Amino acid sequence: MMGLDLRSIIVLSGIIGLLLAMVLMFLRLSYPKSIKGLGWWAAAPAVCFLSALLFAARGQIPDLVSVVAANGLLLTGIAMFHFGARHFFGLAPAYWSRMGLILAVLPVLAWYTLAEPSFTARVLIVSLLWAYIQMKLAVLIWRHGPEVFSTGFTVVVLLIHTGTLVLRFLTAWLPLPDEHLLDPTRVQTLYVVMNALFTVSLGVGLILMAGDRLRVLLEHSASHDFLTNALSRRTLITACEQELARCRRHGRSMALLMLDIDLFKLINDIHGHQMGDRILVDVVSRITLLLRRPDQLGRFGGEEFVVVLPETTLEQALIVAERIRAAVAQPAAELPPITASIGVTTNQPDDAEVDVLLARADQALYKAKAEGRNCIAVV
Repeated sequence: MMGLDLRSIIVLSGIIGLLLAMVLMFLRLSYPKSIKGLGWWAAAPAVCFLSALLFAARGQIPDLVSVVAANGLLLTGIAMFHFGARHFFGLAPAYWSRMGLILAVLPVLAWYTLAEPSFTARVLIVSLLWAYIQMKLAVLIWRHGPEVFSTGFTVVVLLIHTGTLVLRFLTAWLPLPDEHLLDPTRVQTLYVVMNALFTVSLGVGLILMAGDRLRVLLEHSASHDFLTNALSRRTLITACEQELARCRRHGRSMALLMLDIDLFKLINDIHGHQMGDRILVDVVSRITLLLRRPDQLGRFGGEEFVVVLPETTLEQALIVAERIRAAVAQPAAELPPITASIGVTTNQPDDAEVDVLLARADQALYKAKAEGRNCIAVV
């Protein structure tokens, strides 16, 4: 370890970071735009790469560049990981809270580089600020990330690296001989190698987090209607089958509401299909506000929707249906007036297939339309 060339290690770590930046940029270009923060995560190791080049040029270029600018770029790259994480979780970026600290320490670093050169003072400042940013990032991901492997892996990497930085801060107080960045001492070599290793590990963790987010989006797209965000027909039928099977096992009751927007074709013909889409989205949002957490709403086809109500009697289902009918009929700004017809049914002891239940709800819906629309019927 004593014979390792730290200049080469720093350059190599920067190149690995640059490759990581390229991978993250590829993800940024290929992943859905709804996954935020990947651009910041791609730029962060690229900035750290520039920082590594300046560090490696220590002694060959002015210290103002190889020390002050290099440390400034390093801390900025670390902060950019934090910015990306806040975008990733849909939070305000808080640029100035991090960049303000970095800008504030640059004059101090310049003082301990040009006026009163002190490698120890610079290590104390940079390691402490780096540890602070890493800890804040770890807390952010822990609080807002899902309970999956990628979250735990990334948080553990950040915590171990934070511990390494704190340890380096403490060792800087030891009465060791004067040293500088490229001195191949055991402490300095371990510090440089661990920083490179954990920065790359952080990038791997962020890639895993982005992959998990993509998987969730794909699963959601497969199970939900792309326009209204209600359950897709296939997912809805599966939910009905599961609830019906549970009712048969435990002798419970469930209700099914089948809803159709009245004269929807006429609305499309008069106002256009874009207005029709807006109405469908508005109807789903209104219905969703009236449902309990176990209830499920799905788009059955066109302007038809089905609501699954677990643990619900016919009397309770009729109350829910009336609330939905009244909510749909309420005027909405910039939308034409609409009404809905609703068919209501509940499970019977001999209902073995969900198709029987759906057919009965459909029959009730046609009955409501035959009775003049904007009403509720039961079969």
